Amino acid sequence: MILIIGGAYQGKLDFAKSALGVRREQVFTCTGRELDFSKPCLYGLEEYCYACVLAGVEPAEEFVRHRDQWKDSILICQDLSSGVVPMGAELRQWRNATGRLCQYLAGQADRVSRIFCGLEQRLK
Repeated sequence: MILIIGGAYQGKLDFAKSALGVRREQVFTCTGRELDFSKPCLYGLEEYCYACVLAGVEPAEEFVRHRDQWKDSILICQDLSSGVVPMGAELRQWRNATGRLCQYLAGQADRVSRIFCGLEQRLK
């Protein structure tokens, strides 16, 4: 599995397309709690995490349960850890849950890349 992280609008998906050969039709864009593991690339995991927080579900636990379905995937998540800590409890929970998911996925990944200004920094 390959994990790609980076801030908002830093070119994470463009990097996956150019460097890893991902085609648009191979990308599932997360907009809620549903995940389509039939696609080789899951984009926007932070949105999935937000939906999980709203539903009272721990996203990292969900990924542990479904490991066989994503173990060969490219997973892309926005890094929410930088900047000001949100004042609202719900947004802090979102940030924390996203961080826990990324920690778990990074531990499972064969490769972890951080994208900044469209450039890759290989972390693992």
